[in-house]
Amino acid sequence: MEEKELKALVSLLDDEDAQIVSHIEQKILSLGTSIIPYLEQEWETNFNPQVQRKIEELVHTLQYELLKERIQEWYQSEDQDLLTGMWLVATYQYPDIELLKLKQDLEQIYYEAWLEFKPDLYPFDQIKVINGVLFNKLKFGANTKNFHSPGNSMINVVLEMKKGNPITLCIIYMLVAQKLKLPVYGVNLPNLFVLTYKDEKHPQFYINAFNRGLIFSRQDIENYINELHITQQDSFFEPCSSLEIVRRVFRNLIMSFDKMGEHAKAEEVKELLLIIADGADLGV
Repeated sequence: MEEKELKALVSLLDDEDAQIVSHIEQKILSLGTSIIPYLEQEWETNFNPQVQRKIEELVHTLQYELLKERIQEWYQSEDQDLLTGMWLVATYQYPDIELLKLKQDLEQIYYEAWLEFKPDLYPFDQIKVINGVLFNKLKFGANTKNFHSPGNSMINVVLEMKKGNPITLCIIYMLVAQKLKLPVYGVNLPNLFVLTYKDEKHPQFYINAFNRGLIFSRQDIENYINELHITQQDSFFEPCSSLEIVRRVFRNLIMSFDKMGEHAKAEEVKELLLIIADGADLGV
């Protein structure tokens, strides 16, 4: 479609006839995501608030459909790469964020840790090096003031603000640790996400990235589960998959939007979660 044709269509978005507007919207949506740059250009040059709002809604609908396709592709991919999954979560709110930018940001954190890291250190000391870099040098920490902010589930926001919730801090920690060739993985605890250091050579232990990398034991987890009065499960002690992590991030995001009163966004994220649900328990 030529630009002048699109302009003509956009100009009809404030028509008084609702049927005409609906027809125009469907026509624009049928053109697919390639039309987004043109719509954004029209938004900038159009000074009619009603038309601008309609354009915003159309762009969001197109971006949302594209995101659903990308999440489906990620779900069906063999490796289900964690950073790619987190990038997709972030693009719901920040559609222009680039995966390459996230990789570069993490590469910088890895480099800072690598400078101080010695592979022959004992596991506890390896973890202390990462703790020192992440929490002392780079000043990452728990976002206790705005715990329910949707930004806590967006890895780009956490990388920029250096404040996050347990799971996003753990993801950043784990991606850096794994790049240093450490056997560090996520663990799905009720109400809390933690990490475990697990290989065949050393006793397994756990790391709480939300508490500045505090190291703790299996017994501590057992005590925690007992305090919650719930039945112990093997999953509370063992590594979980990237798929389980991304599911949990989506659940956190749904809860955040609901608490902020943004129920329409919560419903959209529920749809995204259903794409990767696979019969899993979707309770928040």
